[in-house]
Amino acid sequence: MVVTEIFRSIQGESSYAGRPCIFVRLTGCNLRCRWCDTAYAFHGGRKMTIDEVLDEVGRLAGGNGSRIPLVEITGGEPLLQPEAVPLAERLVREGYEVLVETSGERDIAALPREVVKIVDVKCPDSGEGGTFRMTNLEVMNQKDEVKFVIASRGDYEFAREFSRAHRLAERVGHVIFSPVAADSAGAWEGMEAKSLAEWILADRLPVRFGGQLHKQIWGAAARGV
Repeated sequence: MVVTEIFRSIQGESSYAGRPCIFVRLTGCNLRCRWCDTAYAFHGGRKMTIDEVLDEVGRLAGGNGSRIPLVEITGGEPLLQPEAVPLAERLVREGYEVLVETSGERDIAALPREVVKIVDVKCPDSGEGGTFRMTNLEVMNQKDEVKFVIASRGDYEFAREFSRAHRLAERVGHVIFSPVAADSAGAWEGMEAKSLAEWILADRLPVRFGGQLHKQIWGAAARGV
């Protein structure tokens, strides 16, 4: 497989935010969201075998009773690479808690049952609205999560109606509404977190407000964290 980076950090998003985690960021993505903050993972990277990836994960995770148990496979879009599924299977067999973060456009059915699927539904302002694979809803359950990254009131209303129409709060463990963070170089503006929070409260939505904790700690432009 082709890997952009493997690193140890604090989980910044999802219901796992705040936990130490090992990240395996695979190279390549077939979508081009307007506010993407990992465009550096679109190209490049280095070829690694699954065994080499596991060795690096193990080195970073540690051992002797102090191993970090949480591993996330992310991208780019990790499911573009067929090796992502056997990598997830191997990590599960080695006793890790495994998260896979995906755009929602790829089929997630082949992932192991034990894997926590964190699946985006792209909102209209991303430029990639309408790419979500609806059959993914049929294979998700209460351990999985659906995430909407929201840039505007229109995005919020889309996410609200999608969540209601498909009864996401009943299907999955967490529905997450996250505001777009402003680009550190000024390429795009961020969504005001206060506004999103107030909309969620006004509509009494059964969702979790999300953020990007790692950016609060290390700054929006930092990589490998």
